[in-house]
Amino acid sequence: MWRTIWNDLLLLLFPETCAVCGNKLMESEKVICLHCLYKLPRTDFHKDRDNQTELRLRGKFPVEAATSLIYFNKGSDFSHLIHLLKYKNRKDIGEFLGRQAGMELKQNGIFTDVDCIIPIPLHKKKEQKRGYNQAEWIAKGLSETLNIPLETQGVKRIKSNKTQTRKSAIERWLNVKEIFKVANASTLRHKHILIVDDVLTTGATIESCATTLLEVEGVKVSVFTLGLAILA
Repeated sequence: MWRTIWNDLLLLLFPETCAVCGNKLMESEKVICLHCLYKLPRTDFHKDRDNQTELRLRGKFPVEAATSLIYFNKGSDFSHLIHLLKYKNRKDIGEFLGRQAGMELKQNGIFTDVDCIIPIPLHKKKEQKRGYNQAEWIAKGLSETLNIPLETQGVKRIKSNKTQTRKSAIERWLNVKEIFKVANASTLRHKHILIVDDVLTTGATIESCATTLLEVEGVKVSVFTLGLAILA
């Protein structure tokens, strides 16, 4: 009882606000208000197998299926969500949007034969500095709603590369070349793996991770990203 009273007092003094517009959330709302949730720039790519996410990855490695939840347009209100998720400890945004995506994907059945979900790993130094891996929190939301096991130890990031921001396509590719290593191939053999990341830009990081995983016997790869960057 006292815990409930304390939580109610905290909400009264420090009400939860929408991560997009900043307005106070209603009791039934979580992380993002219903108005902003409705306005999310959804791609609906899961309804089209020849979508922009899949086309951006096609030719880089064999991809079974790929989709993104929203368009990522730098400077928009919704791109601010990704910034909060990556740099401001708003892990709840990743998990919430992961669940939202999972509910939509579950209706479509696009990833029904996936065996496990692997978030793109951060290098241990970067994860220690940040305190968490944003892709892992997106993957948690997906795992909860799609009922697919989350595998966070299957692949490791063995090199601490520089940020991909402001790099050209070829610079991005060189920056992430051979930075991943499979940790335990025996647990991944003959599995269909869903790789999860926050934003797909050129696809260089995902390509590097997927190429590493595809070296394991019988592995198939699909991809989900929270956002698809609008390229100039």
